Amino acid sequence: MTTGSDRYLVTTVKAKEMVQEMVATAEVMANDISANGHFAVYGIYFDTDKAEIKPESEPALAEMSKLLKSNPGFNVFIVGHTDNTGTFEHNMKLSQDRAVSVVSALVTKHGIPPAHLKPYGVASPAPVASNKTEDGKAKNRRVELVER
Repeated sequence: MTTGSDRYLVTTVKAKEMVQEMVATAEVMANDISANGHFAVYGIYFDTDKAEIKPESEPALAEMSKLLKSNPGFNVFIVGHTDNTGTFEHNMKLSQDRAVSVVSALVTKHGIPPAHLKPYGVASPAPVASNKTEDGKAKNRRVELVER
């Protein structure tokens, strides 16, 4: 915009939240499971209200596979969690279906013996953050490895 002899240049910058994607290593998973009995895996992705694993989940599945292959006697529950959007009954089925999908991927694509894995869906009764915010809901949508 120009007025008289003064000149102004206006630049608009739109802020966007930085997204950092990081997949834990098999070693980190093993250490946390040893110390706490479980590990939350945040690198497994699903479309909203779907149980089919998205291709970008492969790095997390590969690290889970490394953990399981390097500990051949290790048995875990693969636990699916959801946020509290939707009915409890629907989310129980969805979380179970997602856990089954993860087990299936580890067995068929990574050669993990099925006897070492047990899928279990718990929906929203074990949140790690408030479901009142989108960030909290995202943290609650997770898959956990739980030692059994």
